[in-house]
Order: sequence, then C-alpha cells, then structure tokens
Amino acid sequence: MPRRDEEEKFIDIGAAMRGSLVFSDPVNLEISGKFEGDLTLKGNLIIGKDAEVRADIVGEDIVIAGSIKGKIKATQRLKLTSTAKVTADIEAPKVCIEEGAIFNGKFHMPQQNSLSSQSHEYFSVEDKKIEEWISK
Repeated sequence: MPRRDEEEKFIDIGAAMRGSLVFSDPVNLEISGKFEGDLTLKGNLIIGKDAEVRADIVGEDIVIAGSIKGKIKATQRLKLTSTAKVTADIEAPKVCIEEGAIFNGKFHMPQQNSLSSQSHEYFSVEDKKIEEWISK
C-alpha cells in the first residue's frame, strides 16, 4: 500500500469557479462544472463532457470532452473526444481528434527537435559534424 505522500493526487471540480489556478506539483484534475479564468498545471487535465470552460490553459496531458473557449497549450498531448466542443487556439506536439468532435480555431504543432539538434545541445558539436557521423 502506498504511503500518503506517494498517493496519486486527483481533484474533481464539479462546482462553478472563476479565477486563476496554478498547480506546481503534478496532479490529475477533472473539471466537470463551470470554470472561467486561467489554469496552469503539471500532470493530467480532463474537461468532462458536461463542463463549460472559458479559460487559458497550460498543461501536460489534456483530454477535452466538454465545451471550452480560450487558449490551450499542451506540452505533451491533447485529445478531443467525440463530445468535445472547442473554440480555441491550440498548441500541442501531439493531437488526437475523435470523430464527432467540434473544433474552431487554430492549431500550432511545434516541431520535435531532430536528433542532430538534440545532440548539438548535449555535446556542443556542430550540426554538420553530427550529420556526417549519422551518415556513416
């Protein structure tokens, strides 16, 4: 049995809320009511199918099943389920949209760093030299 400090953190917001929420520790958050404001978190965010959200959101792994308007930045993955109604500008490296989801807005999918640019940052070696090594 996990100790109390090792237990998974899960918060379900079913009430109407307004304001700014910031979670600096990883958390699993589900919004199933109304929320308006700004939300920044590490961990997983679920916008439930009955949720109504007007917010700017920054999170790691985000699943949207309800209604949302605002800006969304997912640093790992974003999923729109078949019941999602989204009007937003979205930035995410990985996106999954189920059939039936409604989306209005813009997508920006940042390019993943190539092997050579990652190696350059780690080893401080010129890209040209790394490309030469890769080709050999």
